[in-house]
Amino acid sequence: MARVLVTGGAGFIGSYLCERFLQEGYEVICMDNLITGSVDNIGHIKDSRFSFIHYDVTNYVYVQGKLDYILHFASPASPLDYLEYPIQTLKVGSLGTHKALGLAKEKGASLLIASTSEVYGDPLIHPQNEDYWGNVNPIGPRGVYDEAKRFAEALTMAYQRYHKVDTRIVRIFNTYGPRMRIKDGRAIPNFIAQALKDEDVTVYGDGAQTRSFCYITDLVEGIYRLLMSDYNLPVNIGNPHEMTVARMAKEIISLTGSKSRIVQMPLPEDDPKVRQPDITRAKTILGWEPRVELREGLRHTIGYFRKKMEIPESKSLR
Repeated sequence: MARVLVTGGAGFIGSYLCERFLQEGYEVICMDNLITGSVDNIGHIKDSRFSFIHYDVTNYVYVQGKLDYILHFASPASPLDYLEYPIQTLKVGSLGTHKALGLAKEKGASLLIASTSEVYGDPLIHPQNEDYWGNVNPIGPRGVYDEAKRFAEALTMAYQRYHKVDTRIVRIFNTYGPRMRIKDGRAIPNFIAQALKDEDVTVYGDGAQTRSFCYITDLVEGIYRLLMSDYNLPVNIGNPHEMTVARMAKEIISLTGSKSRIVQMPLPEDDPKVRQPDITRAKTILGWEPRVELREGLRHTIGYFRKKMEIPESKSLR
């Protein structure tokens, strides 16, 4: 039986990856320090092939026995989180990636790291393809996350070239779905939580900034295909359907049947004006593109939030 280690496995994306590899017949080791992850995300997994290790991957990592694959997904990922945990974010992107790569080298395992569209910063080209080097402010408040991921990519490529470790790099664009935290701080969780309570829906700036939202199951499929490929350079995984943040807010208010109104808040420093993946590489190499329509994905996500927030079913979806 093949074995896989998922660091950050109790997080939003990590928990879905744990499930996917169990479905594929793997033994899965989930490692998480639970700073932003939660055992609630994996508590439903009742499988003898699954184990959880409460551990900080920035320390020396030891796993007994063989490992075939390592997926390094340990990191705060929301602006609220990495502004609250700036040092931890930098450490997990640098020291944590170093420990994961060292373990992959020792075990002869293939390793995939979770990078991000944030490596492109506030982009000067649109849409963003993998050959674009980015426009990042290294000393701004978002720099702790952006530069941690950029360093992680550089270190991963160094191990691939020098130590011949079999590596993959996925650049993840905005992703949403059930298991996102109610107080995550990102657009969709914020909008849903506010709309379900009929509170003002807060949009930063004038809402004209764009994002591209990918449903979690589509993302996981792309990650799985990338890991099973033999491609070592970065690959964008995200939904190329671009929309304004204001339009997303209106869509969620409509779907929840909310009485909320949209109010504007000051735009955070270095907030990207546009974000849209060029997924030509994913289509060509992986045969991947997103399948889940926005309204379908939002309905699943809103349903999850309603249950978590104990909102009566009488507040029906449109």
